[in-house]
Amino acid sequence: MLSYTGSPVTGCSDNHIQTSNDKTSPPKKELVKTQNHNEMQYLELIQHIIDHGAKKEDRTGLNHREVGDLGPVYGFQWRHFGATYENMHTNYDGQGVDQLANVIDKIKNNPDDRRIIMSAWNPVDLPNMALPPCHSFVQFYVCNGELSCQLYQRSGDMGLGVPFNIASYSLLTYMIAHVCGLKPGEFVHTLGDAHVYLNHIDALKKQLEREPRPFPTLKITREVPNIDSFKFDDFEIIGYNPYPTIKMQMAV
Repeated sequence: MLSYTGSPVTGCSDNHIQTSNDKTSPPKKELVKTQNHNEMQYLELIQHIIDHGAKKEDRTGLNHREVGDLGPVYGFQWRHFGATYENMHTNYDGQGVDQLANVIDKIKNNPDDRRIIMSAWNPVDLPNMALPPCHSFVQFYVCNGELSCQLYQRSGDMGLGVPFNIASYSLLTYMIAHVCGLKPGEFVHTLGDAHVYLNHIDALKKQLEREPRPFPTLKITREVPNIDSFKFDDFEIIGYNPYPTIKMQMAV
């Protein structure tokens, strides 16, 4: 299940357009889990931004760092929140708060807890990050043997970023559910600033012309004992039938 519940926001840009908070903005929507193509809501949101978006001058805010070193971003905050970041070569074992381990422990031992939360937003570390976290706050919920996940994303690049975010957090939910003996439930996605970069418009218009195909199925091929034991070969995608690639340039 995908639910885009974030209120549209205003803006004015020479490099991206986003939804405008006026009467033309669509109401909040929620997709019900059905056999229909759930990605239609994602495509409808892209179409709305292209049709009604306001231009906004903005930059991603990327800083200059060693190639491959993003600073204390997502993974560091998930596993070492509060530790002092040196560089990508430092061993941080045992340092900071392992939020991911805490999430899994709560799901296993206190599944009704309303604080099964993982945050990548650490104000102390923001100046040292290549880019402040876009997908920044995630909460897990257990009900009837299923694990659901709700993600708040402050900023969403609808062309390149959001599809990857949907896939990666859905995969994370599958993985956590697997090691906790649960089934994957729903993925709810809330966007704060949903935008389309101007150099993505033609590519996304081409994507909008395509009829969505049935979703593939994800299979975990063995019993994996813990979250750190997953390997690439543990995953199998069944029934994946993609269209040819549509190339888009990453905005910097």
